[in-house]
Amino acid sequence: MATNKSGKRNIAATVKALIAPVVEQMGFLLWDVSYMKEGASWNLVVTIDSPDGITITDCEHVTHAINPILDKADPIPDSYYLEVSSPGLERVLKSDEQFAAMVGSNVEVSLFVPAGEDMPPAIVGQKIFIATLGEKTPSALTLTVDTLSFLLENEKIARVKTIYEE
Repeated sequence: MATNKSGKRNIAATVKALIAPVVEQMGFLLWDVSYMKEGASWNLVVTIDSPDGITITDCEHVTHAINPILDKADPIPDSYYLEVSSPGLERVLKSDEQFAAMVGSNVEVSLFVPAGEDMPPAIVGQKIFIATLGEKTPSALTLTVDTLSFLLENEKIARVKTIYEE
């Protein structure tokens, strides 16, 4: 099983590996799996997506499909609440697969510090800006602002999220 920095089992990664084949066989993209404490309760949040969007019925079907898998494998030692949901219209991009799926889309980029003079003039001094998403490499992200494409190192990026556009 995967472990996190503290040496405890990484439950989200374990669950993702267990349920991914079933979710994908059902025709959905497994967008994310997270396991977090909210108040006194533990929540396992499974986020699914599809080109046609996600309905409540889709979430119910996935819940019924993955529950027996989770019950049999029993990867979570504590009691928890299972939530299956869609990623929403505006979503934070985390994995390489998520970045690849959104290439060509406009995204909101948040930086840890304001953009320096080595960035396109339109974003110099800004910590948050809109850009068109290009390719992601292990060390950087290609972005385009005002027809100027540039590389932005991953360590400068606090968050990248999609933007809902009508």
